[in-house]
Amino acid sequence: MSSGWNEKNIPDQHGRTAVVTGANSGIGYVTARELARKGARVVLACRSETRGTEAGDRLVTEVPGADVEFARLDLGDLASVREFAQAFPYGHLDLLINNAGVMALPYGTTADGFETQFGVNHLGHFALTGLLMPVLLGTPGARVVSVSSTAHAMANLDIDDLNSERRYRRWVAYARSKTANLLFVHELARRLAANGSDTIAAAAHPGYAATNLQSAGPRMAGRRFTERFMAVGNRFFAQSAEAGALPTLYAATAPDVSPDSFTGPSFGGWRGSPGPSWRAPWTRNDRAAERLWAASEQLTGVSYDMLKV
Repeated sequence: MSSGWNEKNIPDQHGRTAVVTGANSGIGYVTARELARKGARVVLACRSETRGTEAGDRLVTEVPGADVEFARLDLGDLASVREFAQAFPYGHLDLLINNAGVMALPYGTTADGFETQFGVNHLGHFALTGLLMPVLLGTPGARVVSVSSTAHAMANLDIDDLNSERRYRRWVAYARSKTANLLFVHELARRLAANGSDTIAAAAHPGYAATNLQSAGPRMAGRRFTERFMAVGNRFFAQSAEAGALPTLYAATAPDVSPDSFTGPSFGGWRGSPGPSWRAPWTRNDRAAERLWAASEQLTGVSYDMLKV
């Protein structure tokens, strides 16, 4: 991995198609913009049509001639996930960037009754990836990149209480959802290898990047002091969304990315150019990954029939 890797090192993406979830702001927007700048056709998969189309207009202003389009996707509603996958109009998909997420929200549930953070951050992306898997497998050299967080280290998954029904603690639930992202990548990489596929499943995290993710939870809970505290942290300590997107872009496009790798900022996991990132040992636990996979198939009704092992 070369030091100082940045967006200028992204290989040419002409002829390639990418889907970026949560592409209307922050790291997702930067990821979509830089892929489009290198020639990729990019689908901005966002919950809000207004924000998604505005992001598309802004992107084309920043990158004249960019090939981008909006498609509605609500990861908190499995019917929306199915509609997105069924309407996907292209015969190939080179990059699926599972970027969208929510963080430390007050307790709530998705349209299907799942705890919101687990439902959006993990189950929605699990279902989306499974429904798009046939087109991914049919695309030589395709990649699936899931965006996790260093916060995964705060809590291991509780396989017997995936929806935090016994006790809800917003940061623990967030950490568990990010652990789930890494366990998903671990098991997906294993299944792809077992089936002889050259599709790569990898993970990335942005370190501490200034986005609107930090303020959404406190704002929803009416915790104004915490919201102001997060704003101060973003201003003085965080790296930019542009820098925070680099690990995702590296995992998506660099030639030496390995299956089940975890890329993050190289300086203490907080900031700097992309490099290999530490991950908690429980995120490589084969048995836990298998159990989460089976539970996710049952909860979402999405079965990865093409990747049976």
